[in-house]
Amino acid sequence: MSADYLPVLLFLLVAIGLSCAVILIPFLLRKLRPDAEKNSPYECGFEGEGVVRNEFNVQFYLVAILFIIFDLEVAFLFPWAVSLGKIGVFGFWSMMVFLTLLTIGFVYEWKRGALEWR
Repeated sequence: MSADYLPVLLFLLVAIGLSCAVILIPFLLRKLRPDAEKNSPYECGFEGEGVVRNEFNVQFYLVAILFIIFDLEVAFLFPWAVSLGKIGVFGFWSMMVFLTLLTIGFVYEWKRGALEWR
C-alpha cells in the first residue's frame, strides 16, 4: 500500500524543493550595493510629485467583490445545468437555496447603495 503513494511523496518532495530553491536563489545571488539613485522614488523617469499613496474609493472594491460573487454563481450554474438530470430533486433544491442566498445578498447590497456610483 505504501509503495502506491511513493510517486505522490516524490512529487511533493520535488515540488517543495523547487519552491524553496526558487525563493532562496535570488536572496543568495543578489548584489547589495545601495546608493542614492537606487533608493530614490522612481516614477516614469521623473521625481515624484505630491503624495505617493493615493486613497481609492471603497466603491471599486465593492464592485469587484460583487463581480466575483456573480461570476462564481455563473461558474456553479453551468455544471449544475449540465448534470441536472443526474442529481435529481436534491440537486435542484440545493441550487435553489444557493440562488436564494445570492439573491438575498444582492438585494441587501442594492438596498445599502453599493451599486450606486457616487
